[in-house]
Amino acid sequence: MQPDLPLPFTTARSTSWQSLWRDAIRDPRELLALLDLDGMVAGVCDSAAAQFPLRVPRGFVDRMRRGDIGDPLLRQVLPISAEMAIMPGYGLDPVGDAQARTGTGMIRKYRGRLLLIATGSCAIHCRYCFRRHFPYADETASHDRWHSAIQTVRDDETIEEIILSGGDPLSLVTARLEELTTALAALPHVKRLRIHSRLPIVLPERIDDDLISWLNRLPWPITFVVHANHANEFTADVDAALARLRATGATLLNQTVLLRGVNDYLQALTDLSERGFAAGVLPYYLHQLDHARGTAHFEVTDTDARRLHAELTARLSGYLVPRLVREIPGGTSKHPL
Repeated sequence: MQPDLPLPFTTARSTSWQSLWRDAIRDPRELLALLDLDGMVAGVCDSAAAQFPLRVPRGFVDRMRRGDIGDPLLRQVLPISAEMAIMPGYGLDPVGDAQARTGTGMIRKYRGRLLLIATGSCAIHCRYCFRRHFPYADETASHDRWHSAIQTVRDDETIEEIILSGGDPLSLVTARLEELTTALAALPHVKRLRIHSRLPIVLPERIDDDLISWLNRLPWPITFVVHANHANEFTADVDAALARLRATGATLLNQTVLLRGVNDYLQALTDLSERGFAAGVLPYYLHQLDHARGTAHFEVTDTDARRLHAELTARLSGYLVPRLVREIPGGTSKHPL
């Protein structure tokens, strides 16, 4: 991930989320000390932290259990030695982003859709990230103020849906996002906007007045795909942020990665679906782990994944059951398991 920070903006609310962003924890030892886990420092891997730096907002840390090295939220962010193992089948581009590249910061895998890498920045560095090795310095669609991306969309009338991804697109200030959507609004063949963001979950303060005002002015149906892996990621502040997004008319979906030691048991997946739905978010995808180098310790076998999904299907109403999928490079859609 790129180390750049959000650009300054004018309102007090935006300054607040940016201040919280800048105040994120970057030292694994500080993180463990805050959780009364000073004695566990030997479990931290400095080489893993150097390769993929720690970053986690303090508000997210507040949701972790003190004194529990196995806390499911801590496990998602703590750099450990297992990341340094070179495992067969785990590479630098596990989902085929490079082969689907159509221009700087532009990825096109599926019919009618163009994904824009809006930025390489993210408020949290998840250790299982499938783009942890992505060349963000060279592949960010907003670097030229979106001009190349807009021209690509203008020239191809089969593109009906724009997907903003990253990094995290909400890492950009709202004014930068509005530059893109103002230009896209002049293209009648664009019918939908989808935003993939973890910020409503990990930094809910980002859902501020400026962002909501921008969303309310957009001419298309908006879908927010948020990302939570465990019910403990939801708080009253997260609920309020999601309610503000929902009030704009946006559809809210959640995607989850199945992670060993985090959510690879029935009760965790049940609680996540039910807690997300209580916050107005429908379960969308339950992803099998993308095989990015450094993430093998999170893998759940396909056999166990299918068993868990079958148990979840038997326990919950259908609308609470996410689709179990894997992304296969070169595929025409997510592959159901």
